[in-house]
Amino acid sequence: MYLSLCTLSLGIGVFFWMQGATLVLAFAGLEVAVVGLAFLAYARHAADGEMISLQGSNLVVELETAGRLERAEFARQWVRVEPKSGDQSLIELSGQGQTIEVGRFVRPELRQVLAREIRKALRSA
Repeated sequence: MYLSLCTLSLGIGVFFWMQGATLVLAFAGLEVAVVGLAFLAYARHAADGEMISLQGSNLVVELETAGRLERAEFARQWVRVEPKSGDQSLIELSGQGQTIEVGRFVRPELRQVLAREIRKALRSA
């Protein structure tokens, strides 16, 4: 799709350059470069996410942001689940000297529901 956009835009720029309007090609090249940068920025964050799972007696949290993976494991009996500052803030999971914040991809008004679900899952089993 991007290649077809480049071909079309640069083709129009070359046509006008041949007609004597030389600046059109320069602006077409600038347009193609800016759209390419926007696609790169989007692609960098397209796979961002959080995964929270119980694996045996551990709560495992994996955060992926811009291709960087952060992983934390907590013994489920020692995990504290609390809002970072207010009711709609990120949820802070802490225990055994480590802390991680989750809930970035959940609407702020639903973060308390997520915190309750994590607490419930930690108590069960």
